[in-house]
Amino acid sequence: MKAVCSIAVLSFLVTMSSVLAADNMKAFPPAEKGMVRYVLQLPEQKDEYAFKVELIVGKTVQLDEGNRYFFGGKIEAENIEGWGFTRYMVSKLGPMVGTLMAVDPNAPKVPRFITIGGEPYLIRYNSRLPVVVYVPEGVEVRYRIWSAAPEAKLIEKG
Repeated sequence: MKAVCSIAVLSFLVTMSSVLAADNMKAFPPAEKGMVRYVLQLPEQKDEYAFKVELIVGKTVQLDEGNRYFFGGKIEAENIEGWGFTRYMVSKLGPMVGTLMAVDPNAPKVPRFITIGGEPYLIRYNSRLPVVVYVPEGVEVRYRIWSAAPEAKLIEKG
């Protein structure tokens, strides 16, 4: 009897989780013309305050291997009125800027993922809500999970 009850409860929770996820997406409209919507649903963590999500926006471009490049642009957080959710927008990517080191003109160009320049864009980890990012067509969104050490270290007196 316990196993049947547990399976029923688990089935109910999975169904409710899917319903809540679908309800949460109602706050995020489809992408406008010329834009793409990326959705990231994070897995639940034991201590979500110990985690951050880095959003990485960029584009794969054929370039030389010797120079450093980045795109102009910025990620903007917008509050969705009436919902209290946050969406992330990149309205424009570019221009691309790079160093001007001399490279062999016969060297082959290679595909490189070039990102928006600046500091890493870190947001709070929250598995209960999707991370939704709108970017121009042709732009990619990647992410990286950052986690804190389980214990804080003591700084020695100087």
